[in-house]
Amino acid sequence: MAIQISSDGRTFTLQTEKSSYQMMADAHDVLLHLYYGRKIAAENLEERIFRSDVGFAGNPPEAGEDRTYSLDVLPQELPGSGVGDYREDMVRLYHADGSCAADFRFESYEVQEGAYRIPGLPAAYDTGEEKGETLVITMRETASAVKVKLYYGVFEKENVITRTVCIENQGKEAVILDKALSCNVDFLFGNWDLIYFEGRHAMERIPERVPVRHAKVEIGSIRGTSSHQYNPAMILCDPAATEDFGSCYGFCFAYSGNFVAGAQKDQRGLTRVQMGIHPVQFRYTLAAGEAFFAPQVLMSYSSEGFTGLTHQYHDLIREHICRGAYKHAKRPVLINNWEATYFDFDKEKIVKIAQQAHELGIEMLVLDDGWFGKRDSDNSGLGDWYTNEKKMDGTMGELGDEIHALGMKFGLWF
Repeated sequence: MAIQISSDGRTFTLQTEKSSYQMMADAHDVLLHLYYGRKIAAENLEERIFRSDVGFAGNPPEAGEDRTYSLDVLPQELPGSGVGDYREDMVRLYHADGSCAADFRFESYEVQEGAYRIPGLPAAYDTGEEKGETLVITMRETASAVKVKLYYGVFEKENVITRTVCIENQGKEAVILDKALSCNVDFLFGNWDLIYFEGRHAMERIPERVPVRHAKVEIGSIRGTSSHQYNPAMILCDPAATEDFGSCYGFCFAYSGNFVAGAQKDQRGLTRVQMGIHPVQFRYTLAAGEAFFAPQVLMSYSSEGFTGLTHQYHDLIREHICRGAYKHAKRPVLINNWEATYFDFDKEKIVKIAQQAHELGIEMLVLDDGWFGKRDSDNSGLGDWYTNEKKMDGTMGELGDEIHALGMKFGLWF
C-alpha cells in the first residue's frame, strides 16, 4: 500500500518505491510533519521533533504551561496565521467580522483510489497501466466554518507525491482568501542549498545555487505568467549534492500564472519550503458554500543526485501529465520557415520551401509568425489570429491543401 495509516488513524505514511513522507495529528490536533526522504518503515517518527523550553514563544491554550509546545517552532503541514506561528503562513483568511486569525486543526481523513482531479486545472492523472492513490486530510478552522482539505497524491513507481489544497466555506457568510499556497514542507534538520532557474527573454532557465539561511530565499512572478525571469520549479539539496550523488528534493508547480516559491531557516534550524500562487494581487471572495482549489505541486525526492531526480520527473510528466496523440508517438521531422523568411513571405515562397524540404525527406512544414493580421514586424498584429489572405494569396486552407498534396503535414505558429 502506498498510503499507510496507523491503527489510531492519526499517523500517515506515504510510500513510493524509493521515498517516504510522514505526518501525524498530535494530541492538540495540530498536523505535524515528521519526515520526507529516503524510504523507511512506516513507524511513528514523532521523536524526531526536538522539544525544549522555547521561552517567549506563544503557546496555544490547549498546551497550558507546557513551555516546550509552540506553533512557532513545530513542523506543520498547514501553518495558519495570527495564532502564534510567526513564520510564513500557508493559508490566510479574512472573516466576515474583519478578523484574520486562521487556526487549523485535524478533523478527519479519507483514502481514495486513483489520482485526484482539480476542476479547471491540470493535474497528474492515472493511466490504464498505473493508478495512483490519494490521501485527503480535512482540517477545520477553529473559529469559523472554513474547512481545508489537504490532497496528497502518490505515484509510487515514479517516486512523486503531488500536493494541493481545497478551501471550503461551509458557513453562511463570505470569507476572503488573502493567501492560498499549495504546499508547505518543514524540514526538521540539515543545511541545504536551493537551486532555482532565473533568466530573461532568449536566455531562460539559468541555474543559480544558494545556501538556505535565516534570511528568506524566494523566487516568483507577478507578471501574470510564470515568466522567462523565474521558472516555477526549484530543488532543495544537500550542499554536497551533485548530478550523481546526494539527497535532493524537487518542487515543480503545474501552473503558468503568478507564483511564489522559497525556503527559509527558522530560529531553531528548521527549514520551511513553500510553493503556490503568489499572494501579491491575490484576493478571492469565497462565498457561502463555495470551494477554492489551488494548483498542483509535484514533489519528488532522489538520493541519487540531480540525474535521478530528473529521470523521476521525466517519467511522471511523460506518463501522467502529457496527453494527446503524440504522447508516445515519434515526432515528425519538420522545417520551420522563420529563419528563411522572417515576416517577408507569400504563398509561393512557403510552397517552394515545402517542395525542397519534401525532397530531403522532411515530413512537416510549420508556418511561423506573420501569417495573420497586419503582422509585418514585431510592432503590430500579435493576437489578431485572422489569416492575412492578401499576403497569403488565398486562404489558409488552400495553402494547407498544397502542403498536404506533397505528402507533408502542415502546422501553424501561435
